[in-house]
Amino acid sequence: MEKIKEYLKDKTFLKYLLYSIYILITVGLLFSLLSQHDIRDFFATIENKTFDVRQSILAPYKKVNKNISIISVDEESYEYLLGKYGEWPISRNIYADLITYLEKQKTGVIAFDLMFVKSLKSSNDADNKLAKNIAKYDNVFTSINFDDQSYELRKPVDLPDYLKAKVENFSKIDFKTGMLKFTNCRAIISQIIDTTPNIGHINLMRAQDGIARDLPPFVVYKGDFYPHLALKVAMKYLEQQEDLRQDNFVIEKNNNMKIGKRTIPMAGNGSAILNWYGQSGINNGAGTFDYVPMWKVEKSMYEGANLIPKDYFKNKIVYIGTSATSLFDLKSVPTDKIFPGVEIHTTFVNNILDDNFIKRVHPLTDIAISLLLSLFIGLVVIRSESTVMSSLIAILTGIIYAITATILMYFFNIWIGIVLQFVSILLVFIACYLAKYIVKSRDLEYTYALATTDGLTELYNHRYFQEQMIQNVETAKRYEKPFSLIMIDIDFFKKFNDTYGHQSGDAVLRQVAHILKKNVRSTDIVCRYGGEEMSIILTHTGKDEALITAQKICNAVSENPLKLVNGNDVKVTISLGVSTYPQNGETPAEMIKYADDCLYAAKEHGRNQVGNFAKEKND
Repeated sequence: MEKIKEYLKDKTFLKYLLYSIYILITVGLLFSLLSQHDIRDFFATIENKTFDVRQSILAPYKKVNKNISIISVDEESYEYLLGKYGEWPISRNIYADLITYLEKQKTGVIAFDLMFVKSLKSSNDADNKLAKNIAKYDNVFTSINFDDQSYELRKPVDLPDYLKAKVENFSKIDFKTGMLKFTNCRAIISQIIDTTPNIGHINLMRAQDGIARDLPPFVVYKGDFYPHLALKVAMKYLEQQEDLRQDNFVIEKNNNMKIGKRTIPMAGNGSAILNWYGQSGINNGAGTFDYVPMWKVEKSMYEGANLIPKDYFKNKIVYIGTSATSLFDLKSVPTDKIFPGVEIHTTFVNNILDDNFIKRVHPLTDIAISLLLSLFIGLVVIRSESTVMSSLIAILTGIIYAITATILMYFFNIWIGIVLQFVSILLVFIACYLAKYIVKSRDLEYTYALATTDGLTELYNHRYFQEQMIQNVETAKRYEKPFSLIMIDIDFFKKFNDTYGHQSGDAVLRQVAHILKKNVRSTDIVCRYGGEEMSIILTHTGKDEALITAQKICNAVSENPLKLVNGNDVKVTISLGVSTYPQNGETPAEMIKYADDCLYAAKEHGRNQVGNFAKEKND
């Protein structure tokens, strides 16, 4: 027990003990917070926002693939086509002719981000012509969409086997029961489904805040995998450019999927986090894809207008989609609030070609980084004497970490968290300052105790006694309340020291001091006046009550045997004198003198008693 007390009095030990406790509390709090689903979602939402900010900062420094173009039905094209043909959607003959037009330019891959579903406005001949042209070429792709529409409204269709993907899943991603499993399909016209395998889904994924940050390479329908249109388009283009042929896909234990030498890192929900290239081309954003308005293409096809350079689409990936606001295919993405769906798909293609998908680190990595930052900030706070300096270091650490996280995302496509780390820094900073405040408060208390307490008896010392006497006199004057003083002297103490030794004398002093404290109120002030003399200031106490207290103390000392260092018991007595403000003095010196005179009167009358100087004078 004594050893423990020594440790607790050790400033350095206590400081680091409290530091460790607060770090552990902080870590426990973080784990507790992250175990709550709603709080975890809240953290994830804010973290997603930091991802958006970083992507927006980095976007101007990224380059899109020049071999990707988008033929877009933008606002002008929509108005032009509606005015010329009088309806929307336009005849599918136009899309069939568009395929012929692009094939003449030896386009690499043609992809329709359009749903050619059954329509009363479209003639059967136009549908057949489009289907025939799509089937004629092995580089033309179109899209379908999966959903969870009610069976009563739309009966799920059976899709041909050649649309399915061969996927070997060795990861822990659960496609069969996760958000990528769908119960229904919005199929396109049978003429296309029955004649070409070049069909992929165009399903998007949005976070809780409505922003699309990732896309699913595969979805599951009726227990089978179906690939994304962008994946099939990229695979076809790589086959043309690099002779890459891959019939099946393997998702490794680490959630990575290999495309030749390229890697698609997949998140725990089965999606791929996209690396964004800036604002949409419809807003003339920097670093965006090449947009060609549909009206220019239409005029070039049918009127021979010289609006598009010769062989402009040669060896390119050409996506056909919509970007007009009234056609409702606009989404929100990290770098733009209004972003056409077709450009999201081309971003997916571009990520595959450039092998630059974003890799989200494991949650344990984020936690480990948080702990390291917490330890560093904790050490800074504990060791620094300057609050301003430690605050600046904490802020600078956060800034440097945020910059580092952004640099890692740019050069290595790694997404490490920011929010959890910032919260960790803040919590530890506050916690350690609380610990530091507690330690400093204890130091002040300890220093004050050293300055006001007698080391042997643990009573207040002479200096503190004098201060309290002055204060009590001033208080008594202000509120016209009495207070009393008891002066105490151990009888024959010098002789006792000579007989038993100074160590036994010290033991007696400690035990008498203990008896004094035990027999007065907590508001009373017990002091060592000097040598074997002690004093007690009785706050708000009159003469009669003070005399009764003094007598009680005198009896308590004489009746209690005290222990010497050799283990023997001995009895001692004390002599006491009492003075009361204001009748026995109106200053500290007058009260002390009067109490001393009473004390000496007690000694003269045989000791072991409370002296009464006034009575002696009367006698």
